[in-house]
Amino acid sequence: MSVAFTKEGDAEATAADLPDRPISPHPNLVTPAGMAAIEAALADARAAYAAAQHVGGIEADRTAMARATRDLRYYAARRANAQLIEPSAETDTVRFGGGVTIDREDGRRQTFRIVGEDEADPAHGSVSHVSPLARALMGKHVGDTAMLAGAEVEIVAVS
Repeated sequence: MSVAFTKEGDAEATAADLPDRPISPHPNLVTPAGMAAIEAALADARAAYAAAQHVGGIEADRTAMARATRDLRYYAARRANAQLIEPSAETDTVRFGGGVTIDREDGRRQTFRIVGEDEADPAHGSVSHVSPLARALMGKHVGDTAMLAGAEVEIVAVS
């Protein structure tokens, strides 16, 4: 079939069929910084939705409207089920929101902070509470060991 017989908006309509962002089945634990990030993302999504409506409605830019609607649904759901966990004064147990330093068998020393899924960024030293690393270390103390990816690690500091 010739492209002369296709509707101009077909490519845009296809792009507008964005799948929803997946919502984790795990409890949505958040630190105060994580809650602030979700609220900022929700405000950005509301602004993007309003801007997409203002520009000329759905017909003007279906992709922008679809993206804004998808993000608005996602961040509204994440905000609605967020469970704020305040920082604990306890510093001797690996816990949500806290930091932990481990020594690996190969001599590497690594420090991580255990946070919510939306704020986890392993490249910057934060891991999700549902990650294998966090699950292996939660509840342990300095001097304890844990198995991680088939190797033993030792907890050398908790903050």
